[in-house]
Amino acid sequence: MENEFMAVMANRSDQELITIVTTDRGKYQPLAIEAAEKEIEKRGISAERQEELQAQSYAAFQDTRHFESRQVDGGIRFVHFLVDSIVIIILFLMAVFGLAILGLEIEDESLTPLMTYCFVFLGYYICMECAWQQTLGKMITQTKVVTMTDDVPTNGDIIARTFCRLIPFDRLSFLFTRNGFHDSISKTTVIRK
Repeated sequence: MENEFMAVMANRSDQELITIVTTDRGKYQPLAIEAAEKEIEKRGISAERQEELQAQSYAAFQDTRHFESRQVDGGIRFVHFLVDSIVIIILFLMAVFGLAILGLEIEDESLTPLMTYCFVFLGYYICMECAWQQTLGKMITQTKVVTMTDDVPTNGDIIARTFCRLIPFDRLSFLFTRNGFHDSISKTTVIRK
């Protein structure tokens, strides 16, 4: 087992090794930490260089903790769901009413109501999140969509995120993970502004 860890640690960068023996120490088995320490010694990394890399690791660790502390919980996500569902229903009813005014009545037996609802659903999320990184629900709770690296998501990220909302049980996925399917797959999340 130790030989396996030694081989793995030999392929790690100096920065990764220092991170393993400092800020990420709790994530590794004792043998892995020992192998990382031996690799650092084998490479002859100076004390000054180790301090510099340790400071960088600590700064990255602090940034990660700060980002994670800004991610919203399931309760706020449920508020988003309720508000946005109400808005989508209102927009759907407005679309049906608008089509009726134009003389294009939606028949209950056809696929037209479902297609109209899907068009409104997808349009709402794509337009709102591409334009403002927010839906009305997120505006109310002062949150926004970002990538997992805390960057502004691209339009492609938002489109992927929106279509992933159509996955069955997407809403239930928040009961088991911090980020549901549509966040995990699109590599996005929701944070406080």
